[in-house]
Amino acid sequence: MALRIVASRPDPAIITLPWSTPLEEWTDDHVVPLPRGLSRHVVRIVRLKDRTYAIKETQEDIAFREYRLLRDLQREGLPAVVPQGVVAGRVDQQGQELPATLITEHLRFSLPYRSLFAHGMTADNLPSLVDAIVVLLVRLHLAGFFWGDVSLSNVLFRRSAGGFSAYLVDAETGELHDEVGERMREHDVTLGCENIFAELMDLQASGAVGTEVDGFAVITRLREQYAALWAELTDVEEFSASEMWRIESRIERLNDLGFDVDELDIVTDFDGDQIRIQPKVVELGHHRRELQALTGMTVEDAQARRLLNDLAAYTAHFDLGREDRHLVANKWLTEVYEPIMAMIPPDARGKLEPAEVFHEVLVHRWYLSEQAGEEVGIFETARDYIDTVLTSKPDEIIAATDE
Repeated sequence: MALRIVASRPDPAIITLPWSTPLEEWTDDHVVPLPRGLSRHVVRIVRLKDRTYAIKETQEDIAFREYRLLRDLQREGLPAVVPQGVVAGRVDQQGQELPATLITEHLRFSLPYRSLFAHGMTADNLPSLVDAIVVLLVRLHLAGFFWGDVSLSNVLFRRSAGGFSAYLVDAETGELHDEVGERMREHDVTLGCENIFAELMDLQASGAVGTEVDGFAVITRLREQYAALWAELTDVEEFSASEMWRIESRIERLNDLGFDVDELDIVTDFDGDQIRIQPKVVELGHHRRELQALTGMTVEDAQARRLLNDLAAYTAHFDLGREDRHLVANKWLTEVYEPIMAMIPPDARGKLEPAEVFHEVLVHRWYLSEQAGEEVGIFETARDYIDTVLTSKPDEIIAATDE
C-alpha cells in the first residue's frame, strides 16, 4: 500500500517521519516534551526544524473529515488548531496496516487544562477557564458549528491578560450547519456541563487541585454565562423612536465584550414610532484588530485591550492627544513596549507570550506602587518583575511535563 499524504502548505520534512512505526513507539529523535491533554487516541508532539506539530492516530475517513472541518473553521477565522494534513496508507515493517494520522500545527504558548494546574493554577482560576470555554462555544455556535463533545480535554488554553482564551483542538464529532438551532445548542451546553463536572471531579481526586472544587458552581456559571453572552449577541431589542441612543449603546456593550457588529438588523413599524434591532453578524476581536492596525502586533483580544489602555495612559501622560494616533502608537511601541521586551533574558523568553509579560508588568507596577505609596516607574517595575517573578515561572512554550 502506497503512503498517501494530503496537506495544506506541505512541509517536505513530514515525509521523513517514521510512518512505518506505530505512533506510540516513536522515540525522542522526533517527539518533543510538550504537554498533551487526555485523548482517546494516541497523540504525539513532534518538531521538524522550526515547526512543531501534533499528530493523532485515527481512522482514515475520520482523519479526512476532521481535517476538512478544521480547514473550514480556519477559513472562518475561528479559534481552533490549524490543520496541516493527513497521512494514510501506513503499514509497518511486516506489512500490517497502521492507523491514518491527522497532523495539526502546535499552538504556541498553549496548554491543556491539566498542565495549567500542574503549573500552579488553583480552583480560584476556574471561572476564567469557564468564561473562555463559553466564549469559544458561543463563537462556534454563531458560525453554525455544532461541537458534539464539549469538554476541557478538547480545548487548549492560552493566557490572555490574566484570563484565558480557548481553542478547539478536537473537531472529530463536530458538524457545520447554516445555523445551530436551540436544541443543538442546548445539547452542547448540557454535554459540556456533564463532561466538565466529571473532569473537575477527576482532577480533584488525583490531587492536582490543592483546594476543593465546587463542580456544581462551575457548571452553573458555564450555563449562566453562556445564556447571558448568547442573549447579548443575538437578542432582539425593541424601543421607541425617542430612544435611538440605544442602538449605539448596544454596539458599545458588544465592543466592551470584545465583539464587533458587522451587520445590524433594524426594523421600524409603519409610523416609525417603534424600532427593533438585532445584531446579525458579530465577530470577536474588536480590540485585537484595533491594536494590530496601530502597531502591527497580533495578540489575544484581552491582551490587546490591556495594551490599548496603556497606550491611552501614555498618550494622556505626554499630552499627545492631538497627535496622529498611529505616530503615538509607534512612539509607545519603540519607547516603552519594545525596550521592556528587550529586558527579558533569553532563557526566560519561553515563560509567557510577550504581551502577557507586559500585562503582568502592569499588574506588578500596581502592587509596587501601592507598597511604595507613590507611582513606580515602568522600567523599574519591569526589572523587578523579571528578577523576582518571571524567572521563577515554568516555561510554557516548551514544558517538560508529559501527561
